[in-house]
Amino acid sequence: MSELAEDIVPGLRERKKQRTRATLIDAAMDLCLKHGYESTTVEQIAAAADVSPRTFSRYFATKDAVFLTLISDYSDEVAVELETIPAEVGPLEAQRQAHVAVLTRVAKRQVGRLTTDRIILMLRVINASDALKQAAFDFKHDATEVLIAKRMGVDIDDRRRRLVSAVFASTIVTACGDLITDTDTVRLGPQVMVDRLNDAFEQVAMFAADLPRPTDPDLEHD
Repeated sequence: MSELAEDIVPGLRERKKQRTRATLIDAAMDLCLKHGYESTTVEQIAAAADVSPRTFSRYFATKDAVFLTLISDYSDEVAVELETIPAEVGPLEAQRQAHVAVLTRVAKRQVGRLTTDRIILMLRVINASDALKQAAFDFKHDATEVLIAKRMGVDIDDRRRRLVSAVFASTIVTACGDLITDTDTVRLGPQVMVDRLNDAFEQVAMFAADLPRPTDPDLEHD
């Protein structure tokens, strides 16, 4: 086989893998929207994608993993944006700015794998299942955690970094966790997420203003 052919074959294989992965995700989302998360099985997803359950397991370890790819793709873009925010911006505000920037761009055009339709799908599928909402809350994005730890000047396992991540996760889930269908006042998509996030963090800032400052002598460590 020529060097050119050797280069082409791996490229074709990789594109085929990406197509199969995308087909599995689309099949899973379609089935979940029609029948609900709990009623959708791995076997059904594989059959809809015209592959075997064994093939499914080569791409995704569990059923949850298929749906969490939506969050993963979204988090990848947020992490890229996070790196552009000045170092002096605090970790919670930096994450808010990164999320708002990504969502605002998606509302206007495709960003990576993200489109307005994908954001809507993420909201509809994940928020309609308690199991997926919990999985979304527990979801850890390694690149983001590293960036937040670096911004704070602490180790990734430092409890302060873990507290920041927990506060942010809780805020975004609380802000957007009821967005499942369009209503008379809400249209699903990236813009409503922006509005909800901004409002939620205004509330968090208001609540935090009541707390004593870390410089309070009663809070100082020995």
